[in-house]
Amino acid sequence: MKQFSTTLPSEAERHKLLKSPVTGEGLILLFEAGLIWLTTNQEYVNALNVFPVPDGDTGTNMVLTMQAGFAEADSNRSKHVGDMAKTFAHGALMGARGNSGVILSQIWRGFSRALDGHATMDTALLTKALQGARDTAYRGVVRPVEGTILTVIKDMTTAAEGAVKTQKNLSDLLVTLVEAADISVQNTPNLLPQLKDAGVVDSGGMGLFYIFEGMLRLIQGQSLDTAATNVVSLAQFDLTHAMEQVEEGQDYEVVIDFEPNQSFLLEQYYKGLENLGVSIQVGEGEGLYRMHIHTELERRFEPIEYTETQGIIKKIYMENLQDQMNHRKESEIKFNPVHPGDIAVVAVSPGEGLTRIFASLGVAAVVEGGQTMNPSVKDLVAAFEDLPTDKIIILPNNKNIILAAQNASKVSVKNVGIIPSRNAPQGFAAMFRLMPDGDFDEVVESMTEAISEVHTAEITTATRTAEIEGVKVKKGEVIVLYDGKLILSKKSIDEAVEALYAHVDMDDFERITLFYGEGVSQSSANSLVDKTRNEFEDIEVEVHEGGQPHYQYIIAFE
Repeated sequence: MKQFSTTLPSEAERHKLLKSPVTGEGLILLFEAGLIWLTTNQEYVNALNVFPVPDGDTGTNMVLTMQAGFAEADSNRSKHVGDMAKTFAHGALMGARGNSGVILSQIWRGFSRALDGHATMDTALLTKALQGARDTAYRGVVRPVEGTILTVIKDMTTAAEGAVKTQKNLSDLLVTLVEAADISVQNTPNLLPQLKDAGVVDSGGMGLFYIFEGMLRLIQGQSLDTAATNVVSLAQFDLTHAMEQVEEGQDYEVVIDFEPNQSFLLEQYYKGLENLGVSIQVGEGEGLYRMHIHTELERRFEPIEYTETQGIIKKIYMENLQDQMNHRKESEIKFNPVHPGDIAVVAVSPGEGLTRIFASLGVAAVVEGGQTMNPSVKDLVAAFEDLPTDKIIILPNNKNIILAAQNASKVSVKNVGIIPSRNAPQGFAAMFRLMPDGDFDEVVESMTEAISEVHTAEITTATRTAEIEGVKVKKGEVIVLYDGKLILSKKSIDEAVEALYAHVDMDDFERITLFYGEGVSQSSANSLVDKTRNEFEDIEVEVHEGGQPHYQYIIAFE
C-alpha cells in the first residue's frame, strides 16, 4: 500500500490544481487529503461505533475503502475528472469493508456517474455529483436508517443545492459542505436512539465529515497529520444499552463479490436477501456486485447459496460479529476518577496493553504516542485541561516527548510536574509512588526517584545496516537497547534475549517483566517466559500484553 505524505503542496500548486473547474489531477489530490485526514482520526471514528453493532471498526473499514479507491486511482492517473472519479469508485467498491465501507463505496459510485464524460468539475457539477452520491447510497440499502452516514450525505447535498447558485468557488462550497456535515453529524443522536443512549454521534457520518474536512483543510493549507481528538478512552461511552439493542440475527457478517447472470434483477435479489438477514447493502460496480449482510450463526451460509443462483461468486468474506463485540466489551478501559484537589497523572502510551496497565495503576488520562508518533504540546495540554484539579503530573515515557511535556507545563495555568520517564516500565515504577492526596512536590520527587529503580531493554528489528557505538548491525537483524543504548545485534529474538541476559548482571534483580508487542503471539511470549523462568529460578518473571508497535518486547528489570 502506498505510504501517504502529509506534506501539503505549495499555495501556488494548490491554486493551480484546485481552482474551479477541477481537473482529474485536482480531484485525486482532494481524495488523498480526505483519506489522510480520515486516517489521522481513524481511532476516534472507531470509538464512536455503536450502530448497527458496537464492534468498533467503522473508521478502519472506511479507511480501507478509501485506501483501495486511492490506490487504483493513483495507478491510473488521468487529467480527465470523470475518468479519475470512475477509477476511484471502482477501487473503493473492490476494497469496501463493513456497512460503512459498502455505503461509502456507493457514495463514490453515484458521485462518479455524475462526472462521467466530463473533463473538469465546477461547483455546479460537484453539486450534481453529490446528488448522485446521495441517490445511489440510499438505493444500495434495503432498509435505510436515518441518523447515519446516509443522513449526512443527504444533508450535505441539500446544503450544496441551496448554495451553488451563489457560490462559484470550490473552496466556498466546501466550507458550506463541511459546515452542513458537522451540523448533520451532531444531530444524529436525535434521529437514532442507540446513539443518544450511548452519548455518541454516528461513526459513519463522522467519517464522511472527516473526508470532506480533509479536502477543505488541503485547500486552506492546514495540517492533516494531527488528530482532532487524540485522547480516546474506550470506556467514555456507555455501550450497555447499545449492546442490548442490537437487532437479532447479527451473529455473522457476510460479504460476497459476484458477477450477475444476464437475467439478474436487483430488486428481486433484494427481496430474497430480506428473508436471510439484516443490515443489507448491495454495491454495484463495473459488471460486479458486492453484497453485505448480517445473519444468524445457523444461517450464515444461506446468503452464499442464494447468491450462487444469481451469478458467479468471485470472493467471500465472513466475520463473527458476536465475538468481535464481546472482545470490544472486554477491552474497555476505565481510567481513575479525579476529584478536585487530587494529583492527576497523564501518561503517554504506545500500546493498548500498556494503556490498560497504566489505567489499573491509577492514571487519569492517556495520550497516544510513542517512538514514531510523538504527541504535541497541544495534545498533552488537551489531556488534562478539563480534569477537575490544578495538580497534574505527566509521564512522557519516551525521551523524545520529555521536551513537549516541559513546554506543556509552561503554557498551562495548572501546576504541572514532569517525571522524565523514558519508557513505559519507568512510568509504571513511578505510578507505584503516586499518592493522589499527598503533597505535590513530595510526590513528584518520589515518583522521579522511582524511575531510577528500573532498568529497561527494548527489542526491535534493524531497518538498516550500520555500525553504532561499536556494535555492527545488519538490516533485518534483531537489536537490543538497554537503558536506551544499543548493546547487541542477533539473528533471532531468542538469541537476542539470551545475549541480553548474559550482558545484564542478573544477581542485581528480583523481578523480570516482559511486555510483548504488536504482532507477537501470546504463545510466543509464554514460550520466552518459560525459558526465562527455567534459567533464573530465583527471579520472579511476569508477562503482559503491551501492544506496542515497533518493539517486539520491552523487558523491565527490577
